[in-house]
Amino acid sequence: MDLVEVLPNRLHMLRFPIGQAYLWQDGEALTLIDAGSAGSADTIEGAIRSLGLDPARLERIVLTHCHGDHIGAAGELAARWGAHVLAHRLDAPVIRGERPVPEPVLLDWEVPLYEHALANVPEAPPTPVDRELEDGEVLPFGDGAVVVHAPGHTPGSIGVHLPRHGVLFTGDCVAGVGQVMLGVFNVDREQAVATFRRLAALAPAVACFGHGDPWTTDTATALREAAEAVPATA
Repeated sequence: MDLVEVLPNRLHMLRFPIGQAYLWQDGEALTLIDAGSAGSADTIEGAIRSLGLDPARLERIVLTHCHGDHIGAAGELAARWGAHVLAHRLDAPVIRGERPVPEPVLLDWEVPLYEHALANVPEAPPTPVDRELEDGEVLPFGDGAVVVHAPGHTPGSIGVHLPRHGVLFTGDCVAGVGQVMLGVFNVDREQAVATFRRLAALAPAVACFGHGDPWTTDTATALREAAEAVPATA
């Protein structure tokens, strides 16, 4: 795992072989955005300690959606440190193991990528969700973190917007793999494109993706131009 500073003393990216998570600091209080694959808890805890921070100050784990590379270690971390797990109402039953993971509608070029992901991401254990989120809720970190319902990748995908800091966590709705682009493996492409445009309209200074390095330069322009360029249908 790589630990990458995004904003000094505020935001770090934890990059795994597939996917990534983000650690936000409000002084000593910590929030994790996504939680890597199953088996990542020790690595995440070690990364927190390496920053001179106490994992016991992990107050919440916000899950952007129900896929295993984002939720896998959430339950173990929450059990260790008492953090609350938060996710959108529509993905929460999947995270708890009550419903199956929704199947994406794959484009031809996505099929080998999806097969690779399935082969390399372990199945996530059922994870309790302490709070089910809705669009527009404001969470008590980052001076007011706004939940943005972002369907398309999954029905209950969310973005998390920190307007006072100009930071947007997109989950897998948007990717930054070499360029800003629509995320892959969507259950509803038309919804996903609409979500991309809604997130771009927030005009953040920093965009933190589920896959790909954070975008920190001319971010609002890059998001807007990419969102405008993507067709609603394949």
